[in-house]
Amino acid sequence: MAAMDDIDLISRFLATHARLLDRRRFELCTGGGSAPVLAALAAYRNAGGGYGSGLEPDLRSASSQPVTALHAFEVFEEIGPDTAPEAALLCDWLGSITLPDGGLPFGLPIADPAGCAPFFVHTDPNASSLHMTSMLAGIAHRVGRHDQAVREHEWLATATGYSLRRIRELDGRWHALEFRFALQFLDAVHEVVPEADGELCRLGGFIPVSGSMAVEGGVENEAMHPLDFTPEPGRPLRRFFPDDLVEAELDRLAAEQHGDGGWDVDWGAFSAASALEWRGWATVRAVRILRANGREPGSARR
Repeated sequence: MAAMDDIDLISRFLATHARLLDRRRFELCTGGGSAPVLAALAAYRNAGGGYGSGLEPDLRSASSQPVTALHAFEVFEEIGPDTAPEAALLCDWLGSITLPDGGLPFGLPIADPAGCAPFFVHTDPNASSLHMTSMLAGIAHRVGRHDQAVREHEWLATATGYSLRRIRELDGRWHALEFRFALQFLDAVHEVVPEADGELCRLGGFIPVSGSMAVEGGVENEAMHPLDFTPEPGRPLRRFFPDDLVEAELDRLAAEQHGDGGWDVDWGAFSAASALEWRGWATVRAVRILRANGREPGSARR
């Protein structure tokens, strides 16, 4: 276990710099209950069942958007084995914005674009996105491991079918983020979709020897690294990343902790608020990944 002063340093960083939601998520992963984090998440929820108001730090719009569902599902996954009725209601909302081909748009029209990343503002709401659909279907399947209402939801079946059809068409020409979420979707459905392993093996053959892929259009040195692809040990996707590479990446992640106790992201933020909020999110992410892989934060602090 980490020394108490390491945990205290991270807790002080989050208390000083992070939004309440990420403080509650940290408390949850260090022994707290699900009720406080669900209460914090509820502040971002809109009447229709979707989420907005900066739950995705680079999208400050009050409107419900597909990408904000990712962060809500993060909470619904983390509270397991507890469940929340809002998870199935979020699936209802996603079903309501699903396009005729079964996919989700990357984004919906935004009437209040201040502080929003331009790639969320300038998107076609009538075009399905494999990136968005496979990302949300993948994490919904992970929530569904302990939440029957999500596991059996009609939207999830529709999104799963769309993602599988599109993934079969992938031929090596993709954006690193789309590739990541396609792989993670296949990993998430591995136990419930017979063809998933074959597709996972096919796409796994495209993973670079380094395990990392540059993010086209990102800031300098922005990339998807092995732990972005496969943060959870013991999963089918992990077999495509050698053990020594994963251990080196865990060392790198631990070493990226700053002296104030927090971590940062390697992409550019689009508002002053999002720059700060990403640090809180990144810190919770780092703690969860390190602990899931048998490490404790703090030992490699610089």
